[in-house]
Amino acid sequence: MFAQKTNIYTEPYRPQIHFSPQAHWMNDPNGLVFYQNQYHLFYQYYPDSTVWGPMHWGHAVSSDMIQWKHLPIALYPDRLGYIFSGSAVVDSGNSTGFGKNGNVPLIAIFTSHDPKGEKAGRLDFQNQSLAYSLDAGLTWRKYEHNPVLKNPGIKDFRDPKVSWYAPGKKWIMTLATHDRITFYSSKNLIKWTKESEFGKTIGAHGGVWECPDLFPLFDHDKKIWVLLVSINPGGPNGGSATQYFTGEFDGHVFTPYQTDTRWIDYGPDDYAGVTWSNTGNRKIFLGWMSNWLYGTTVPTIKWRSAMTVPRELSLLNKNGSYYVISQPVKELNSIDEKGMKFYDLITNDFDITQRTGLMEGPMKIRLSIDRINDYSIELYNKSNEKVVIGYEKSANRFFIDRNHSGNVNFNKTFPGRFYAPRISDKSSTNAEIIIDKASVEFFADDGSTVMTAIFFPNSPFTNIEFVSPQKVDLKLLQCIKMRSVWK
Repeated sequence: MFAQKTNIYTEPYRPQIHFSPQAHWMNDPNGLVFYQNQYHLFYQYYPDSTVWGPMHWGHAVSSDMIQWKHLPIALYPDRLGYIFSGSAVVDSGNSTGFGKNGNVPLIAIFTSHDPKGEKAGRLDFQNQSLAYSLDAGLTWRKYEHNPVLKNPGIKDFRDPKVSWYAPGKKWIMTLATHDRITFYSSKNLIKWTKESEFGKTIGAHGGVWECPDLFPLFDHDKKIWVLLVSINPGGPNGGSATQYFTGEFDGHVFTPYQTDTRWIDYGPDDYAGVTWSNTGNRKIFLGWMSNWLYGTTVPTIKWRSAMTVPRELSLLNKNGSYYVISQPVKELNSIDEKGMKFYDLITNDFDITQRTGLMEGPMKIRLSIDRINDYSIELYNKSNEKVVIGYEKSANRFFIDRNHSGNVNFNKTFPGRFYAPRISDKSSTNAEIIIDKASVEFFADDGSTVMTAIFFPNSPFTNIEFVSPQKVDLKLLQCIKMRSVWK
């Protein structure tokens, strides 16, 4: 991450194992595409301030999604407006005709947002545009006849996620259209035909729908389609969050299996997440690790926001109902350093740092409990500021509590105790907890329940303790220190 050129990794709250911009404002991940052994990450970026402004596409690349190299800005605002969220694909069949001299085109599909049209009260100020690259994503050229999909008169008409639908030999665009999703199809990524709509009367509708993603996962040989839809506000713990639906897709219509509302992450700080394209059977998810309730006011100075750790998605079939599981990608293990394991602990209070030494950097905690009961993992510092992660048996729910996590006064909605239902009905439980300077990601029951939260202590958390009101059969407690990706 260019650590050899700068000491920015020592800034207060600077993530050590998560992607963050070198400076200024960042939000949604965009254009996630894997090509020629590199993962491309584009993102909503404003290079002139630490608050939201005219959107560009920032750009970074990585061979493992852990160590990132910052690249120059990929897309700048133009005559059609700001460059809002979208996606990128490998046009291996050259359906666009943009490929020349054997160079395979990468295609970026994004929303052109006209701020003048918005200010004038028009409804058609958002349209879909293309850009293409013939040098593996290093430089981009916008299509001269943009936009390729014009707005029919919908105020929120944005965030195209495009994928290849092989049975129909066509591209599918999954587009957020105010309070629903609209599917379009195309043979060449330029001329688009409306297929269907989904979601007007199903799912959470506490805010506008945004940043959709449609992709298949597999239950053995059975293909299950998953539709992600971010919503702001209206999340389960306030503000921004991402819901998902499972079902069938026939190239025209998405038919859901479920009628209840489910969330890819129940914590307050995972939003606008989408998956990388061109990764084969792996579906790898990345989210913006913040919330629109306070994203512009968090107490960082030169930069704002980080991404979650990349997460591999899979399915849980629970009594014929499908749930999406999220787990940290295996590549994250490449920065593991020394660790300690403790087995068969019958305890209600286990001071982890008393055995491992003070936490001085990022940390991974794994635990396995034979018979689930109330428990918590407490992160705290010498000022007794703390974040508490745990489980309440009486309510059968997990939680993250950051009420006393340090600097919480920059926004009245920031402090709180946030909850997530337990999906698993097993008597045993496990968890993996990823801790960085200013964030925690909690993956319970093999990732069937996930929570993410950021925090801002006045001095770093150095202590970790396992606590329970009664003795717990802790079959495994593993503590692994992790190496900063900046070093």
